[in-house]
Order: sequence, then C-alpha cells, then structure tokens
Amino acid sequence: MEAEHRPVIYCANCIHCKLVHSPAGSGSYYLRVRCDAGKWQKRSGEEKLYKYCTVTKRRLPECDSYEDMGDDPDFLKDLKMTLPVADELYKFESN
Repeated sequence: MEAEHRPVIYCANCIHCKLVHSPAGSGSYYLRVRCDAGKWQKRSGEEKLYKYCTVTKRRLPECDSYEDMGDDPDFLKDLKMTLPVADELYKFESN
C-alpha cells in the first residue's frame, strides 16, 4: 500500500504569517513572525513567536487556515538567501 504524499505547508508562504516588532528595550527591537490565524501556540495556550531568521523552517503537516500567497516556487529559496543568518537587534528610527 502506497503512502499518500501530502505537500508540506511552509508557513512563510501563508498570508497569515506576519512580521512583527518585539521590543528589546532602549529603543530597540527584534523581528519576529507570528501566525495571525493562531496556529502557533505554546502548551500553555499563549501565542508563540519565532525569530525572523528562522521563518523558512516553520512548516505544518496540515493547516485548515493556510492561504497560499501565490508566490512562485522560488520564493522560499530566495527568502532563505536574503534572511539574516542570526537574530539581529534593530533600532527604532527617530523622526
């Protein structure tokens, strides 16, 4: 019996994957990603945020909220090449 092949769902290509600022104090912040459909949760039920530099590693075997952004197949490959390799600290720009 042949196993059914399901495509892997990469969260970075979903419309619900959002980039947010996570305050780091002293006018600084880190970039984080969150699922605005609520699919990333800790055991406590609290929302889980992930480091922006790891967004291409986020995937689910299935997701009833997944909405493909319609990007071409090379999107994730290009994203991996342009992401920072480590978590970076950013400063808020003053006007």
